[in-house]
Amino acid sequence: MSRIGKLPISIPKGVEIKVSDTNLITVKGPKGILEQQVDADIKVKIDDGVVRFERPTEQKRHKALHGLYRSLVSNMVQGVTEGYTIVQELVGVGFKANATGQMLELSLGYSHNIVFQMPKEIKVETLTERGKNPSITLTSADKQLVGQVAAKIRSLRKPEPYKGKGVIFRGEVIKRKAGKAAAS
Repeated sequence: MSRIGKLPISIPKGVEIKVSDTNLITVKGPKGILEQQVDADIKVKIDDGVVRFERPTEQKRHKALHGLYRSLVSNMVQGVTEGYTIVQELVGVGFKANATGQMLELSLGYSHNIVFQMPKEIKVETLTERGKNPSITLTSADKQLVGQVAAKIRSLRKPEPYKGKGVIFRGEVIKRKAGKAAAS
């Protein structure tokens, strides 16, 4: 039995959830509108301000889908009410970030600057303070999209284990390696 799939999702005030005939769930809230297509085998029931998911059988596939769709819709409800934020830091001498509109320009120690076009659903802010690493703040209602964009930005300059330079998530600890030992 899927423990996660059995949990009901309470609908907060200001959030509206609709299920179409084709099992398309639309969640509308103060931070935006999100949609998710649910497998035809999984039944979605909305009653008394609670969303529940039911599966037809105890097959492994149905158990997996049961918990998956419950988690996805729960993330959608949280996204349209609170939103999701990811903060990344640029660790390295001369690393810079500049956001103008939906364009993010990064200087990551390469011979050229990298210009990154943000999806329209994501709000990007950059902060550069003296004595601190430049930071990039990504905010969106869609958890999957903001995570995917953050991973793409990180892949432009992954943190290296010797000096720890690169794009890191705030609060992340980079496992460091010792360099070459001095010859005696």
